[in-house]
Amino acid sequence: MTRHPLTELDQQLVRATQAGLPLVPHPYAQLATQLNVPEATVIARMQGLLDTGVIRRIGAVPNHYAIGYAANGMSVWDVDDAHIDRLGELVGALPAVTHCYRRPRHLPDWPYNLFAMLHGSSREEVLLEAEHIAAQLGSHCRARDILFSTRILKKTGLRLRD
Repeated sequence: MTRHPLTELDQQLVRATQAGLPLVPHPYAQLATQLNVPEATVIARMQGLLDTGVIRRIGAVPNHYAIGYAANGMSVWDVDDAHIDRLGELVGALPAVTHCYRRPRHLPDWPYNLFAMLHGSSREEVLLEAEHIAAQLGSHCRARDILFSTRILKKTGLRLRD
């Protein structure tokens, strides 16, 4: 793994955003004012952190329960490796799938290599969406399951130690 040393400004940006971006119309402008640098510098440094892999993404993390999705299930699929890339992209593009990724199997206990998160207003709705995925995967899927959430786990991003 290549290490990318953080500049002082990088560290300040991470500290300023580790609880999330400011919830204002122009968050990068607010960060720029807070750090006493131009907004373009904030944007460039954030892009640099993304480009080097120091941060993986910038995105919203909604509370699915608060917006009406009472059932949340990670669907797991044992998909033929020869077709997983194509089928994973197909599954990831479905409207009901919020994120989709490939993971290694851990045989003999865990044969699943494709994961797709589903959200719905009920378990039945999530199960119906899983049926849509199964139809897309067809004979390339050998086994599947859904792991339903039972509670919300605290989601946090990168944290720097003081």
